[in-house]
Amino acid sequence: MTDVKQTMREILEAESRAVAAIPVTDSYGSAVEMIVEQVWKRKGKLITSGMGKAGQIAMNIATTFSSTGIPSVFLHPSEAQHGDLGIMQDNDIMLLLSNSGKTREIIELVSLAKNLNPALKIIVITGNNNSELASIADVCLWTGNSPEVCPLGLTPTTSTTLMTVMGDVLVVSVMKSTGFTKEMYAMRHHGGYLGKKSRGESEK
Repeated sequence: MTDVKQTMREILEAESRAVAAIPVTDSYGSAVEMIVEQVWKRKGKLITSGMGKAGQIAMNIATTFSSTGIPSVFLHPSEAQHGDLGIMQDNDIMLLLSNSGKTREIIELVSLAKNLNPALKIIVITGNNNSELASIADVCLWTGNSPEVCPLGLTPTTSTTLMTVMGDVLVVSVMKSTGFTKEMYAMRHHGGYLGKKSRGESEK
């Protein structure tokens, strides 16, 4: 029988090493400046996208950004080809997630988006910094491509953890850059525990 506690220890150690190994580069500063300029200052929005598990992380990043002063939406790359690309407006910016950097739907999304707005700025989070997607990005954020903890080496596990952490780095860095306050947070988060906490209300 599998020793679940031992497996847990191994996974925690492996993913901790992977997070610690994420390359810290000047590209993060460039990405933050781009988001602040296009969304905070020019009143565009952040459009995130990804397929499969990467898409779920992209959706989470969008909702977190929206709650912290950066209007953001998740655009499904397949639905984008059936009219949803119409959500794009001037000054928008894209954040695209693909571990392989070869995801067909994301590559096609870039082409379609650039046809609609040739000046569109694109940030990419990928495990393959030599990929086609990385080459067409204005800013490429490389995960370091640590191996998946999945015993098959296939299921997105470590890669999605890294994408989540990198999304957190972008969100927190943008919050610091814009001077986002608890009062600003409260205006966007009315319900639940966090809403009460941001307004300094009693938890009872």
